[in-house]
Amino acid sequence: MRFKVLSLLAALLLVAACETAPEESADSGSSGTQTTSSTSSTQAPAASATNQIAPGSVQDFLVNVGDRIFFDFDASDIRGDQVAVLEKQAAWLKQFPGVTVVIEGHCDERGTREYNLALGERRANSHKDYLISLGVDPNRLETISYGKERPAVLGSNDAAWAQNRRGVVVLKNAAAS
Repeated sequence: MRFKVLSLLAALLLVAACETAPEESADSGSSGTQTTSSTSSTQAPAASATNQIAPGSVQDFLVNVGDRIFFDFDASDIRGDQVAVLEKQAAWLKQFPGVTVVIEGHCDERGTREYNLALGERRANSHKDYLISLGVDPNRLETISYGKERPAVLGSNDAAWAQNRRGVVVLKNAAAS
């Protein structure tokens, strides 16, 4: 029964996803009201999109802060080019002290499952420790490792691997929008 419900839900989501693509392509040549709504949701300037986002929401975090940082191959140390994202994450979390998070550690497909689970845990802990060093309460932070089990990008090339070596902050109790 549960499988049937999940299958139906997946089919509905697939149909809904198929419907949005034609609207965007059809609207690109017209100048109606739908063009404005389509444009505002996909291509609007950051200023107007920010006005519609509730402070402290998941969308606020994703749009204005960023939920992920990236790691080098076989490494769990924080890269210098990722510090700015971590600083934004820490500032946002301090601004909204009621929000708790889970930090996910991810790896690319290379290596054994066991090794990547351990590396993902080190990455999640490194991410967590850096946020703590910036003043975030450690009681608000949990970690989990998914190793190579949940790739963000499919592919066996440097570009895909680079996107999969990541730490992701998932907000547990923030407002939905």
